Amino acid sequence: MNRLLGAAAAACATLILASPACAQRISLVDRIVAVVNSEVVTNSELNERLVVAERQMKRGGTPVPEPRVLERQVLERLVLEKAQLQMAKDTGLRVDEVQLDRTLSRIAENNKMTLATFRQTLEKDGVQFDRFRDEIRNEIMLTRLREREVEDKIQISDSEIELYMAENEGPGASLGDVEYNVAHVLVRLPDQASPDRIQAARARAEKVVTESKGGADFAKLAASYSDAADALAGGQMGWRSHDRLPELFSSALKDLPPGGVSGVLRSPAGFHVLKMIERRGGTAAASGAPVRQTLARHILIKTSEVVAESDAKRRLSDIRDRIANGTDFAELAKLNSADGSATKGGDLGWVYPGDTVPEFERAMDELKPGEISQPVKSPFGYHLIQVLERRVADVSVERRRLQARQALRERRVDEAFQDWLRQLRDRTYVEIRLEDK
Repeated sequence: MNRLLGAAAAACATLILASPACAQRISLVDRIVAVVNSEVVTNSELNERLVVAERQMKRGGTPVPEPRVLERQVLERLVLEKAQLQMAKDTGLRVDEVQLDRTLSRIAENNKMTLATFRQTLEKDGVQFDRFRDEIRNEIMLTRLREREVEDKIQISDSEIELYMAENEGPGASLGDVEYNVAHVLVRLPDQASPDRIQAARARAEKVVTESKGGADFAKLAASYSDAADALAGGQMGWRSHDRLPELFSSALKDLPPGGVSGVLRSPAGFHVLKMIERRGGTAAASGAPVRQTLARHILIKTSEVVAESDAKRRLSDIRDRIANGTDFAELAKLNSADGSATKGGDLGWVYPGDTVPEFERAMDELKPGEISQPVKSPFGYHLIQVLERRVADVSVERRRLQARQALRERRVDEAFQDWLRQLRDRTYVEIRLEDK
């Protein structure tokens, strides 16, 4: 909500002709700090993102690095965002007004407002609606670009599926349901990097290993050194199952104890350092053995700059109270849920183990039929979950193949996206002018 220019800059904008001092300050606010192909990043853009980054880091408990370090990190993310948006526009990606209006209406509905009321609320808080609209448009375009350039191009062959199933099913496949809570640092390398550049990147990654093993806060190291998108969240990847991590990561984590830090790992994207925060699971499952399925439904409230976590939890608590007092769950899901299942009253159908993210699955597994959870946090937002029924059924061969295909795709997508980002960054003309500030 605070992605705004400072009050002083706003005042200067109206007084610029009357005040030379104000004009000088405006000139400083709008100074170019980077050139990205034919576009620029201004000081005002950078300062807005710095405010947002600091607030998010403090809210998430990630130590904030030195101002100059944070400034560099945030600027690099702005550069990558501009490069992606340029590619999206140059290659014909567009977000039509109908879809954009539908997305904005859904955001307003999630806040229990009409779109007109939502706009008034934003502007009352100092957020220009047209600017907010452009940001939502950009988010949609970035998502579509990633899907088109990375996710849609990942192909999984039948032989890969068969090999995966042989390795992860049957006797001895005890890592099939192991989950790791992982943080990581990525030091990105360009294509055809010189030996000096490779050595410098390796030294940077080795410094992370040395300082972390010496007691330094890994989250702060990630925020200071990592080139990954989650750097400003302390490098937190969250809970990931063993078979859905990149093979490079799963091999390194297999024998790493909680609190342990890996050595330096090399991938096409650059150098990685992993920290094992927690691990759980590890019970072998026989191939084709009966599994417990759950018939469930849910209501999802997504969090964002507009919807704080406290607001999402409060809304779901209110909804839970209404259900307890006799209001129909399905009707409330249709009115409030931000998930695609809303039109079906939140119905997810019969859910197999592994179909949902770990946080959702754990909360669902703790419920008895008919019981409704408290608000549950996941990477998508907050959920209210109700279990309707449970059964035990055999997993068909086709179902297992589908699960294997999904696991292999998830294993590759993050790594492929990082590699694609690296190549895009290499192709982009970038001139950093921070020193001129």
